[in-house]
Amino acid sequence: MNIAEISQVALALLTQFGLRVLGAIALWIIAQWLIDFGLKLLRRAFRNKHVEPTLVNYIVNIVNVILKIVLIVAILGFFGIETTSFAALLAAAGIAIGAAWSGLLANFAAGAFLIIFRPFMVGDTIQAAGVTGTVEEIGLFTTTINTLDNVKTIIGNNKIFADNIQNFSANPYRRVDLQAQLHHAVDPTDAIRRLKERISQIPHVLNNPAPDVEILEFNLAGPVLAVRPYCHNENYWQVYFDTNKTIRETFGQAGYPIPEQRYMFSGQSPDGTSANTIQQTSLGRG
Repeated sequence: MNIAEISQVALALLTQFGLRVLGAIALWIIAQWLIDFGLKLLRRAFRNKHVEPTLVNYIVNIVNVILKIVLIVAILGFFGIETTSFAALLAAAGIAIGAAWSGLLANFAAGAFLIIFRPFMVGDTIQAAGVTGTVEEIGLFTTTINTLDNVKTIIGNNKIFADNIQNFSANPYRRVDLQAQLHHAVDPTDAIRRLKERISQIPHVLNNPAPDVEILEFNLAGPVLAVRPYCHNENYWQVYFDTNKTIRETFGQAGYPIPEQRYMFSGQSPDGTSANTIQQTSLGRG
């Protein structure tokens, strides 16, 4: 075989291989477009059926992964690779990878349980795995939460499922817990009456249940009031700040004295004799 014949054979093989590569690229692009289009139709169908966004995202992610695996196998078959052997190899690799990445499978299983038991849904404000924020997405392996300071945080599902979960959006309202320090000379009954009247006028504070204002404890400065208005979850922090502001304004308008902490300590007078002295430290109001 001379050089001309070798060149012709090489050119034919390169041409054939190049056409296969171009065909595979075209197949990938077209199939990927069809997959994206099909997923959009699937998502729209679920939305029309008013299926929960949490469940929709989970199902769409699973379908997307399955279709891409099928596409890869089809492209390998297009190149003439025996897909049956590849499927067996893929299964064996999956077992090996699964044994090595047991944490990944644990996250996958936890994600399935989160969908089944539904301790929270997309849009809920929760505290889980030490993170507090609004749930943006529940994925196959991770859950995405936007924290209160607007930081996107991605957490493994297994870590969430294995920890305590607090869902602040599950109940219709939430209680704000604050304290108000009074001076010894202030009548707690008068302070309670004034606070109840003013707090009930704060925007977004619920009248049913009514705000709770009661004596919580006594300390060295005087009585301590528990101030507990109720509000919807989305208004929690605004009510929290407004209530603090209202406590300060109410006590100031009533002319209450500033609380002072008093305690006794033993010491010696300049002449060497022992003496007991009362130390006073001013405290800011609750």
